[in-house]
Amino acid sequence: MIAARRRKDICERTLCTLPLDGRYARDTRALAPIFSECGLMRARLKAEIAWLVGLSDEPGVPELAPFSLAARERLAALLANFDESAGAAIKAIEAQTNHDVKAIEYYLRTFMNDHEDLRGGGEFVHFALTSEDVNNVAYALMAQAGRDTVLIPALDALIAGLDDLARATATIPMLARTHGQPASPTTVGKEIRVFVTRLTRARAGLRAVPLLAKMNGAVGNYNAHYAAYPEVDWPQVASRVLAGLGLSQNPHTTQIEPHDGLAELCHAMARANTILIDLARDLWGYIALGYFRQKTRAGEVGSSTMPHKVNPIDFENAEGNLGLANALLDHLAAKLPISRFQRDLSDSTVLRNMGSAFGYTLLAYRACARGLAKLTVDEPRVRGDLDCHVEVLTEAVQTVMRRYGLAGGYEDLKDLSRGRTLTVEDLRAFIDGLALPPEVRAALRALTPATYVGNAPTQAHGEPRP
Repeated sequence: MIAARRRKDICERTLCTLPLDGRYARDTRALAPIFSECGLMRARLKAEIAWLVGLSDEPGVPELAPFSLAARERLAALLANFDESAGAAIKAIEAQTNHDVKAIEYYLRTFMNDHEDLRGGGEFVHFALTSEDVNNVAYALMAQAGRDTVLIPALDALIAGLDDLARATATIPMLARTHGQPASPTTVGKEIRVFVTRLTRARAGLRAVPLLAKMNGAVGNYNAHYAAYPEVDWPQVASRVLAGLGLSQNPHTTQIEPHDGLAELCHAMARANTILIDLARDLWGYIALGYFRQKTRAGEVGSSTMPHKVNPIDFENAEGNLGLANALLDHLAAKLPISRFQRDLSDSTVLRNMGSAFGYTLLAYRACARGLAKLTVDEPRVRGDLDCHVEVLTEAVQTVMRRYGLAGGYEDLKDLSRGRTLTVEDLRAFIDGLALPPEVRAALRALTPATYVGNAPTQAHGEPRP
């Protein structure tokens, strides 16, 4: 009986849920406490408590005495201990009010009425605020937590893995492919370094996006605030409360904070994701060329019918989920900053799906990291491909000819190499016929595709680690 119930519970938790909360829950679990319904309620409660405490600290509101240390600790504990049972209690209130933010207010008031050191402050819960004052702060806090505590660490781990790979393969020469065709050689590590640099820059941009919020009332003018306390500097009070939450005040809004900061955050996430799509496709291609092999795992199956297959599923998974993430992020960025007049509700249902964009992004980061951990360079294959394309050295030869004033080098080498297989002997015979200093001819004769890599090894090592 117990075993049957356990199987049923597992089924309900995994098989009977949508992918992010079921099949992929292991990879997205860190986001659930932030973007779930419980996470949203907790963030709203945090906003309400921050405003209440801020009012108690404002000398211009003498009717609300400053909370004692014990009272502040009690409020902090209410927030710290917030769990599913607390969420259920708020949902029960919402069933009566049919208003989710008002349910938070009543929940907090009820809690305060049960404690003597808080009882006198009940009327100042949600004082002069509109629902959007609470909601915009809550979503900013959720985005802040999702970015700073989950996405950035996952992206940092991915960048570190790429950095390790770039350094380990810094000197392994590799045929570059421009337009998919053989081109001047590079090194494996230098090509990976390109992505380290791009992602590091994207990461800095993502982390630097300021998260904006407001607590200025029904249409952004502090109307009710000033009606009750005309002498208080309400913009300063709101700024202080928001700063304490790690948010930046947007001083000019309608009823809603216009979400430009969230849109900027979505664009920054999408830029990083686009770079990773490029990475996933390139690594997929290098695996297809045989430049990388993938470590196998005992018992794992690549194909249901072809026993030999080891498919690049991690990079394919990453590419697909990055596409889903960017579709959501693009819509969020395009939709959220648009609202009719002072407020319409079309942003509400869209904001509730912000966690899905974070979820698909995190899922892709984890898939990329798993894929990277499986890669090993097949050096014989990479070097063998280089040896088959002697024609890539014609660039070096014609460039040296230009230096020494030998006209027509490009055209002569095009006739020699284009559309045919060029051998080492063919190229050396051409070099021997050039009116170049003997030591220059010797250097060109000694050049091989594996040594014609410019400063790629130096680039691959990047900046010294801090």
